[in-house]
Amino acid sequence: MNKDIATPLRTRAILEKYGFSFKKSLGQNFLIDTNILKKIVSFANLHENSGAIEIGPGIGALTEQLARSSKKVVAFEIDQRLLPILQDTLSPYENVEIIHKDVLEADVQTVMEEEFKDIDDIMVVANLPYYVTTPIIMKLLEDHLPIRGIVCMLQKEVADRISAKPGTKDYGSLSIAIQYYTEAETVMIVPKTVFVPQPNVDSAVIRLTKREKPAVSVKDEAFFFQVTRSSFAQRRKTLLNNLTSQLPDGKQKKEEILAALDASGVEPSRRGETLSLEEFGRLADELYPHFH
Repeated sequence: MNKDIATPLRTRAILEKYGFSFKKSLGQNFLIDTNILKKIVSFANLHENSGAIEIGPGIGALTEQLARSSKKVVAFEIDQRLLPILQDTLSPYENVEIIHKDVLEADVQTVMEEEFKDIDDIMVVANLPYYVTTPIIMKLLEDHLPIRGIVCMLQKEVADRISAKPGTKDYGSLSIAIQYYTEAETVMIVPKTVFVPQPNVDSAVIRLTKREKPAVSVKDEAFFFQVTRSSFAQRRKTLLNNLTSQLPDGKQKKEEILAALDASGVEPSRRGETLSLEEFGRLADELYPHFH
């Protein structure tokens, strides 16, 4: 059994050996607690025929745990300086492929087809760089990749927004966008003390389980998201105010917006944060003919 990468001692030794310095711009924080890594992996429910996609493997602490629990791991790493380190730390594991690319620019679909040929259970498991968490999650979902779901560590306040329920202060267009595609739950809170360097914020692990089909069926997905974003443009404003100020020609189409609110059974004086996904779905469908 190989010594875990994620112990404070081993992490320090690896960083010293390679003279590695953290890049603030890449949001690099490495986990130095093996138990937490094992827990993160356990939330993904992997088995010996599963594939795992990792984003930002760092020095391989989580990658190693994934390699032990799955058939194959494919990790995207943007920082060239980490490639030789990963080659060294992960040398005991035959089932790891490191791809030197920014996941936001990569054709993940093609990579999956090439790397996971005989694997049909695939999870994304990652300690995501905090500055690009949301774009990465949205890309993975909007590209309709054949994944079972995502287990990732991110900033606690973003996790709160992603798993928020209607009527709470954290609920917003991000909650809706992600819950449209997945069932979202925060499964664990992670203190900042288990990272080097320590981040300024607490972290959380969320699990997103992809729905068979989206939470609501809408006429036009892009327009549905446009309506939800518009509804939260200014949180203190009513739906009617937000929609008239945000939708194209909304001010001229106030009557049509009122009619659509009425037809979908939503009071114009309500605020965006009080509407469920279903209510937003109905509203977007009633508004759609007036804006297309």
